[in-house]
Amino acid sequence: MTMTRDQIGSVRGYTIYQIGLHWVIALLVFAQLIFGESMTEAIEAAEEGESISALTGNLADMHYYFGIAILALVAVRLVLRLKNGAPPPPPQTSSAIEMAGKVSHWLFYALLIVVPVTGLLGYYYGDPYGEWHTYAKPVFIGLIALHVAASLYHQFWRKDGLLMRMLKPE
Repeated sequence: MTMTRDQIGSVRGYTIYQIGLHWVIALLVFAQLIFGESMTEAIEAAEEGESISALTGNLADMHYYFGIAILALVAVRLVLRLKNGAPPPPPQTSSAIEMAGKVSHWLFYALLIVVPVTGLLGYYYGDPYGEWHTYAKPVFIGLIALHVAASLYHQFWRKDGLLMRMLKPE
């Protein structure tokens, strides 16, 4: 399925694949933010020669593999984004809001690549990569909060249908 285009060739919406990748990646990131501390606990225990619970070990393994999955899925998502583009902003969107949307989306892509890469480097080579990986968490949380707030603003204040583009394929 290719992205739907209107009569003048502009992209109208996201494909089902882009929407699916968005939500799968969002769920994986959410799980990483909630259970990520288990990786820190497992690494610190290993450094001190201590044991960890089976649950902590399983959650640390999950964190590792979810990070790799995020990296792979983001690569696919970027290819689709570059191939298919993105729909234009809703009508009457100010240039400042349009620029904020573009910057925040490309910052998401950067974080979705840099954070798993620094996590892997931290896992295999230690600091400073592990520290950089850890510092990204509050940045990610802040960007997610901004993203959700902007989506809700568009849905309930501006009522411009922007949120529906990531819920219903065109």
